[in-house]
Formats: sequence, C-alpha cells, structure tokens
Amino acid sequence: MHVLITGAAGMIGRKLAAQLVRNSGLGEGAVDGLTLVDMVRPDLPERAPFRLITSVTDLAAPQAAARLIADRPDVIFHLAAVVSGEAESDFEKGYRVNLDGTRALLEAIRIAGDGYRPKFVFASSIAVFGAPFPDPIPDDFALTPLTSYGTQKAVCELLLADYTRLGFISGIGIRLPTIVVRPGAPNKAASGFFSSIIREPLAGREAILPVSDDVRHWFASPRCAVGFLLHAAALALAPARLGPRVNLTMPGLCVSVGEEIAALARIAGHKATARIRRERDPVVAKIVAGWPQSFDARRALALGFRTDTSFDEIIRAHIEDELGGQIAG
Repeated sequence: MHVLITGAAGMIGRKLAAQLVRNSGLGEGAVDGLTLVDMVRPDLPERAPFRLITSVTDLAAPQAAARLIADRPDVIFHLAAVVSGEAESDFEKGYRVNLDGTRALLEAIRIAGDGYRPKFVFASSIAVFGAPFPDPIPDDFALTPLTSYGTQKAVCELLLADYTRLGFISGIGIRLPTIVVRPGAPNKAASGFFSSIIREPLAGREAILPVSDDVRHWFASPRCAVGFLLHAAALALAPARLGPRVNLTMPGLCVSVGEEIAALARIAGHKATARIRRERDPVVAKIVAGWPQSFDARRALALGFRTDTSFDEIIRAHIEDELGGQIAG
C-alpha cells in the first residue's frame, strides 16, 4: 500500500508519518511506500521499513498534483493548509493553498481515470460552523463559516462529498478540534494561544493570554489527532460503514481557558501559571467569539473515534511526548 501525506512538514503530518512507520501498516494492509509532500522538504521518519519519498510541491501549481498522482497512491492524507489567522490576513494565499490546492488534487485523481479510486482523508475544521449555533452543535448543522479559513474548508468538504458520490475517490472529511498542546514555535493560527498558555509556562517562558478566562473551546491532543486520521483511513477502506455522509465532527473536550489554567496548576504548580500574562487582543477576541464551543459527536463515537478523557491528560501527553517527562523549574 502506497500512502501520500500532503502538509507532511507540519506538526500533525510529522507525527502521522512517524506513527505509520511504527505501525508498518494501515488497517489490515502493509505500507510499502510513503510519500511526504509540503512547501518545504519534510523530515524523514527514522527506521522506516518501507520506501520513503519527499517532495517540495505547491499543489496549486500547474501539473503539480498530477505528478504526485502519477504513482497512484492508495491512501491520501490531505493535511496541507494555511492556518486560520494567516488565511484571514492573506486572502489570496488562503484560497490558493486551502481551496485551489485541494481542487487540483481532486481533479488530478479524477483525470487519472482507469478505475483509480484512492482512499482520501481530508483534514477539515470546526471553523466550518459559525454563530449563531446550538450548544452542542450536531453533525448535520448547516455550514455557516464566519472566516475565510472556515469558508475554504467548507467548500472543500462539499467537493469531497461530490467527488466521493461520483466514485472518483473514497473520501472522508474529519473536522478536527483545535489541537493542543502544539509543540514548537507559535504559528499564525488565531487559536495559537490555547497551546502557548500551556507550552510556554511548562518550558519556563512567559505566555500571553489575549482573551478572557471564560472563553470555551473544543480541544483534542496531537495524539488523538493522529488517531483520528488513522481511524478515518480505516473507514475509507471500508466505506459501507461510513455511508453517504462523508464529513463528520471529531469528538473532543469542551474546556474553558480558566479550566486549562487550572489543569496546568494541578500538574505544574502555580509557578507555571504565574508565567501567563493577560493582555487582551480585541482582534483575536473577536475571531474567537465567533467560534463554536461544544459538539454532539455521537456519530463519530459510534464509528469508533476516541478522544482524550481530560485536559490533564492532554497536558501530560505533551510533557511525555515533547518534554521528555520534565517540567522547567
């Protein structure tokens, strides 16, 4: 089985590739090749028991997607995206990467023809929903995005469903919660502070909190995000279980900023929480105010997706996976 990952240089892409190497397979099938694609060259996971290929590719460039599809990968994880804050500030880049790149990839698959029908896992987002909405939000609630990023993801969900309906792909779109705690340097996502108020204090650094403590949101850990993607691929390999509604919301935890900070205090003490400086940013606060907070993910749970049990578990996973089990100070 040949697997292709777009956006493979990103955090989730790197972790997914590493897990595929550890598993040496996907579902009941063995992986014999893995292609990693991004705008910068992805790192190669260590000790892979199969062939690894890396490619620096702009999917929206002419014929770029066709070249990737020439090897006819059996499973495609499409993770490539410009994050929310950058998609809002750079309109053209957001649409080029998030929409044009996705459409180019789907079209390359369709044009390949000759019975080629790969399994296609699309990383969507809860940003496809916009206020006003019920609490919790069901899977079948109308897509009413309030940002360019959410709009781009919503359009791609519709394309995914249509290309699946017509038999060009066996697709599944999973609306990921906000993933915390993200390792590494802060990115341009408007949601980045949800991770930074945990990550930076644990590393002994100050973090800025731009919103009030009562802001609530929907979270999952990087471990769970990788698990979601792998389980989604297994469902794509058995599409009868999924049915005609191919886009669904992933389970997560509805937690307030204050509850995040309380969990940090339980695990790392008040010295860590003292490193959080409250400095309200009205632009970020306005964006976050339009985001959904809680979901009814019963369909995903019934299909076998599983998430974290508490925010304490999310923090402990970060300490184990990224900090070698050690907390600064």
